[in-house]
Amino acid sequence: MAKKPRITVLQPESDVPLDRFEQWLARGVRTSLIALDRQDVPGLEAVGDGLIMLGGRMSAHADLPWIDKVKDLMADLVDIDVPVLGICLGHQVLAEALGGKVRVADPRGPEEGAVNLEWLPGAVDDPVLGQAALLGGPVPMSHNDAVSRLPDGAVELARTEVYANAAFRVGSAWGVQFHPEASPELMQHWWRLKGHKGTTMLDRMRAVDAKVAPTCQSVADGFTAVVNGDA
Repeated sequence: MAKKPRITVLQPESDVPLDRFEQWLARGVRTSLIALDRQDVPGLEAVGDGLIMLGGRMSAHADLPWIDKVKDLMADLVDIDVPVLGICLGHQVLAEALGGKVRVADPRGPEEGAVNLEWLPGAVDDPVLGQAALLGGPVPMSHNDAVSRLPDGAVELARTEVYANAAFRVGSAWGVQFHPEASPELMQHWWRLKGHKGTTMLDRMRAVDAKVAPTCQSVADGFTAVVNGDA
């Protein structure tokens, strides 16, 4: 029996884990987790068959030793057509790695909770996000920064009522501003980290999870299919 392909997961901080992606990805790929706050950014040869970068509360402009190394790694992976998926902060770092721009603390304010996406023409044919576009469910959002300009050659796939560039594709890479990995419980955890009390976020996310979960799982399935060469 052939080994499953392996992807490297870059985790900027422990409060932003793989969460539901851990189970969803495990059906098709193996994962190696790199905690960027205490482990080195892997070299190109160590990434395996794909890369995912998760989110974090720092910005894509943060003065951290790993930020530029990750940008270089992402650009190199796209150059050799290795699949890359950037989530939230990962989405923003990916955009800048390939020549785009990020606005830190965008004055239009944060997006928090379940947010509906406007999927753009061509999204339904995308190998990673096509099923999500067809399902059309709301997605978990938690961000203050935003991609203000996409890299040259990138295709915008989704936007929200407030922000453009909620999802894009360029070469072998995909960026999503939303958090397809986040369960209602994780969204509630982030809500509390921001100083909110009560279970407002948990209640809101659980109320729509029957629509959120299938859309989010389809992102994991789509990326897995690309890594496996099935899409």
